[in-house]
Amino acid sequence: MENAARHNIDYSTLIVRFIGYSFIGLFALFCLLPFVLIVSSSFSSESAIMESGFTLWPKEFSVFAYEIVFQNPRLVIGSYVVTLGITIVGTALGLFIVAMTGYALQRQDFLYRNKISFFIYFTTLFSGGLVPFYLLITQYLHLKDNYLAVLLPALLSPFLIIMMKSFVKSIPHEITESAKMDGAGDFTIFLRLILPMSTPALATIGLFIALGYWNEWYNSMLFLSPNMEFRPLQLFLYNVITSADFIRNSAASSNVTPQDVPLETMKMATAVVATGPVILFYPFVQRYFIKGITIGAVKG
Repeated sequence: MENAARHNIDYSTLIVRFIGYSFIGLFALFCLLPFVLIVSSSFSSESAIMESGFTLWPKEFSVFAYEIVFQNPRLVIGSYVVTLGITIVGTALGLFIVAMTGYALQRQDFLYRNKISFFIYFTTLFSGGLVPFYLLITQYLHLKDNYLAVLLPALLSPFLIIMMKSFVKSIPHEITESAKMDGAGDFTIFLRLILPMSTPALATIGLFIALGYWNEWYNSMLFLSPNMEFRPLQLFLYNVITSADFIRNSAASSNVTPQDVPLETMKMATAVVATGPVILFYPFVQRYFIKGITIGAVKG
């Protein structure tokens, strides 16, 4: 009887695992298909897409879209360098400031923690609008045509500060008290104890900040003029697509045919160029990201 019950339990476990893994595998496949479609379309010819639509395998292999995107390699490389520099510097500074702010706001001996937390949360409900923001950057801070106009606005995020505060709360307060009894200062406790124990939260928040900087183009469009030789990658690719769209729309009044301006394949090629480095970087922080997304979860 016991053996039969054990076999039934084993079979039940296998069936549940098979169904679960099958469902997860199909879900992962559906998530992968759009990216495969983008890569395949970027290597297709414009005429094949216009005739047959987008396919998971290129019918007529072509790299013409990439040739146009990389027509001036110096500009592409310069845009990559600018975006990479802004992303690295902005992520490091933003992560450090967010971590310090979250740590300070959860300290019970910080007198004004509730008032400051309210002001931070209040900014998620209301904003000054575009015009005051533009005047602040250009007229008061004088950051027109300066990369700091792209770097500074994204350093702090109320959502990320609240997330960091929630995670640091889960660290036992006795650790801080014991370190103080040993003579450690607040900054020493933060650097040597809080930061090493907050690796999942730091990886998750750092990924959010880095993605924000990497995909940023709106502030670049507002504050960086076309006279600048190198502008962030997303804005550069946006200008490439806009120029191609203008040429395509003018094709009726010129000798340019739609096949000469592969607009659809260029859109896919720019998506690959923009997302490629992020996809290569993500596996290194995936295990920390999975832990970090449970920040603030209710424990049973």
